[in-house]
Amino acid sequence: MEKHIPVLLDEILRFLDPQSGKTFIDATANGGGHLMAIAKRIRPEGKILGLELDPVIAKELSEKCANYEEITIRNKSFTDMTTVTKTEKTGPVDGIIFDLGVSSLQLERSGRGFSFLRDEPLDMRFDPEHTTLRASDILNHSTKEELERIFKEYGQERFARKIADAIVEERKRHPIATTKELVECIKSAVPRPAQKGRIHFATRIFQALRIAVNNELETIRKGIAEAIECLKQGGRIAVISFHSLEDGEVKRIFRAEEGRGVITQLTKKPIIAGEEEVAKNPRARSAKLRVAQKIA
Repeated sequence: MEKHIPVLLDEILRFLDPQSGKTFIDATANGGGHLMAIAKRIRPEGKILGLELDPVIAKELSEKCANYEEITIRNKSFTDMTTVTKTEKTGPVDGIIFDLGVSSLQLERSGRGFSFLRDEPLDMRFDPEHTTLRASDILNHSTKEELERIFKEYGQERFARKIADAIVEERKRHPIATTKELVECIKSAVPRPAQKGRIHFATRIFQALRIAVNNELETIRKGIAEAIECLKQGGRIAVISFHSLEDGEVKRIFRAEEGRGVITQLTKKPIIAGEEEVAKNPRARSAKLRVAQKIA
């Protein structure tokens, strides 16, 4: 497994304050960066349960953590958190972390078309074993209106209509099956000046398709609800997001739960990475951290 650099690690450790004997859940274990840092601080007697939806990453992480008695890895979605904690007899926990969105490991070597930098099949499923809908299915079978909605709603793409038109025309000639074919289709629809912005012109479309394939926003809502249920009174939940849709969803959930008297927000505004961290790990540039504490 490649070296995984966890974002906002110092901030996570400060807010969650892992200590000997405490129990935690890493809801998105991924490469294990946050997970292993917490594990080292809860020895002896502490426990941390790592959930990882991607079966390949979960298997590799289990092998990587084999010598850590504190760590248990399960190939499960964070939407199944309450069920898994009952099975593992984890009990109410002191802290839970979410690191949302696509991981660097998935971008770099999944072969499922998460990145437009490689020519791969347009799959984009986090969990291929249990999810049937692929990105190519959406592109080749959705109506023009539905494509435009997905691109606008999930990608905040200002050229959504033009790109949807181009996709519908292109698929009349042949199905759109690979990332390279999709990028060329997007390029044909985006005005040349807009192709030279700071963000690659295909970024928002790839984001939108990934969110649609994996039903990410609904999954976040369900996952955070499960997490709050699994926390002890006084336990903390920390959520890292990487784009405005995710962060907006977390913000709404926290505000609603605070209004109900269930949690109190410890970060009124999201925490972002400092210049030094961004220089070492460019992925941290877009990371936003929100933390809340369960009070009831």
